[in-house]
Amino acid sequence: MTHIRTGNIHRKSDPGFYMVVQYLLGNEAIAHGCLEAAVDVACGYPGTPSSEVIDTLRMDPDRACKVEWSVNEKVAFEEALAVSWCGLRAICTMKHVGLNVAADPLMTSAYTGTKGGFVILTADDPYAHSSQNEQDSRCYARFARIPCLDPSTLQEAHDMVRDAFALSEEFSLPVMFRPTTRICHSKSDVNLGDIVVSERIASFEKDVRQYVVIPAHTRILHQKLNQKQPALKKRLVELGYNRYELKGKTAVICGGVGASYVREVIGPDVSVAIIGAYPIDEDWLREFISHHEKVMVIEELSPVIEEVARQVSGTIPVSGKMTGHVPYEGELAPDRVAGYLKAAGFALSVTYQPAATPAALPVRPPILCAGCMHRTAMYAMKKVFRDAIFPSDIGCYTLGIQLGTVDTTICMGASITVASGMSLAGEKRDIVCTIGDSTFLHTGIQGLINAVYNGANITVVILDNRITAMTGHQPNPTTGLTACGVATPAVSIEAICRASGATFVETVSPNDLVTFIDVLKTAKALPGVKVIIARQPCVISEKRAKIVRGRYTVHQELCIGCKACIKFGCPAIELKGGLASITDLCSGCGVCVQICPVGAIGREVKE
Repeated sequence: MTHIRTGNIHRKSDPGFYMVVQYLLGNEAIAHGCLEAAVDVACGYPGTPSSEVIDTLRMDPDRACKVEWSVNEKVAFEEALAVSWCGLRAICTMKHVGLNVAADPLMTSAYTGTKGGFVILTADDPYAHSSQNEQDSRCYARFARIPCLDPSTLQEAHDMVRDAFALSEEFSLPVMFRPTTRICHSKSDVNLGDIVVSERIASFEKDVRQYVVIPAHTRILHQKLNQKQPALKKRLVELGYNRYELKGKTAVICGGVGASYVREVIGPDVSVAIIGAYPIDEDWLREFISHHEKVMVIEELSPVIEEVARQVSGTIPVSGKMTGHVPYEGELAPDRVAGYLKAAGFALSVTYQPAATPAALPVRPPILCAGCMHRTAMYAMKKVFRDAIFPSDIGCYTLGIQLGTVDTTICMGASITVASGMSLAGEKRDIVCTIGDSTFLHTGIQGLINAVYNGANITVVILDNRITAMTGHQPNPTTGLTACGVATPAVSIEAICRASGATFVETVSPNDLVTFIDVLKTAKALPGVKVIIARQPCVISEKRAKIVRGRYTVHQELCIGCKACIKFGCPAIELKGGLASITDLCSGCGVCVQICPVGAIGREVKE
């Protein structure tokens, strides 16, 4: 058995390298790759589709690395960078929009460089399955002039992240690792190697010319960064990340998961080049293109490969996004790739028939869980504020759009700043913004400080369900537990709000509907910035903790069919024969009891 030795880059062809085959989720395979590289520290902020990497590491009882959930991506990035400066290996994880939050240190880290291997995992989400945009992180890597590894299979994802740490150490640069949703959340057999325990000892060596980026140092560091590029491009080809096969006079250049789809559908006489790493060696790509009469580029989102291909192709035509043959938006799939190639005149090995039109199904939009405190809070907000403007944020509560209490959503932490901006603009209507507990700690605090400081007239409702629910129920600084379940002092949201200058700060459970409505009315009558902390544990967390509240039932003889409970929108309440009925989805929150005008709902009694 060949064991992993830190500092080495391995190829899949190394004899005897793999130890075992396991059927794994992509993110689990990535986490295992980190352990095989003897990562010392892993930190990140939850964000689909990246979350399971940290979740897998933190739940491993045998892990030797330190694991944490950070309050936001910038914090995670800077901590991991500092770990690298101390000579240890570190990874920070986030989704693509989280990279925006970490962009400031990202750009400068390429100048300062690294010592221990430093990997930035940024999971992209083509088609925006769970995101507010479809941005392409490869553009950030190109902007920062750092290497980017772009896996096309789960095996490649495992191997690339394992080897990325050594690549980082070889060039003293951060390495971006960019899996997409179909890599992170697919499953496959993955060949695994040995888990290695690090024997490194942290030691920071002072060098102000390297780590203090004042203008005089920055100019020199920028020049050194540029000087690394040619050797880096050649090395990525040597490592086999960028490779090709010559087969005919037509060629496809592809990258990411799209490369897997191309290999599945392309004809046997079509040459294929796979780009698994950036920056691309222009001379290598020019040599490949020169053997062909026409070339097509298949990649998701931005035309990163295509732009380089067109620059080096000379008179050889290159088709792709920039010619309208491949869409800029959305994600690829085998049948779509086959369609794009066929339309451009490329031979295929398979024939895809148009998918049959599915039978009409009832529309089922995503909804909040039965008993979710967000529904109750927003029901009360709409009842008290009616025609207000409701800026909101990123979280489960974004589903409040169906309740008429989400008018804007941009990015993490923006609800408070958007609200204060509307107040600054002179908007006369009430402005009530919503933000979750984890999101408030992520980037909401600064907005609250700014709103108070500049005299905004807004109501801030912090929806505190005691967990980071939307991304998989990860702990945060309010829960009193670290990522690894270690008890830690719980952050007080109330104390933060008061320290930010807010003078009206009230905490109340939305499930106490009458009291919650009274607090909203009080806030509405006051000027300035008012903060209401709507605190009630997530119903899923309660179920996992085996907290049983009992179910409620409708007394049919009392129900008048007014539909007041139906309009509340709880999925556990339905209409049968014109009368309300409560299903097994009931979590026992009891809010429907407080809504019913005739007292027709009561606790279910077991006989």
